[in-house]
Amino acid sequence: QVQLVESGGGLVQPGGSLRLSCAASGFTLDSYAIGWFRQAPGKEREGVSCIRSSGFTIYYPDSVKGRFTISKDNAKNTVYLQMNSLKPEDTAVYYCATGLGRLCGSKPVYWGQGTQVTVSS
Repeated sequence: QVQLVESGGGLVQPGGSLRLSCAASGFTLDSYAIGWFRQAPGKEREGVSCIRSSGFTIYYPDSVKGRFTISKDNAKNTVYLQMNSLKPEDTAVYYCATGLGRLCGSKPVYWGQGTQVTVSS
């Protein structure tokens, strides 16, 4: 049974940092790709970043490149999203998800419950 459990969200001031975690079970990150998505109020959900089973990383919105870093610990079967220099426009519910494919781009099938990130002074 595939489960994804996110943690690490919260309230942070602009310019601050947060690290999100997503603990996976029911499959192994050394075999499948996994991604982070976010949905801001009133907006469609968008992909943020993805990491392949090989460790190759992809970042989707230009707005997060250079500020966000995706990584994983295969031993802990956990994927992380380090978010630095946070901006108010990063405010959203962040989800991890996987389509159980080896490459990024597989349509996500399994989703975590989400973790709220609020960037505000």
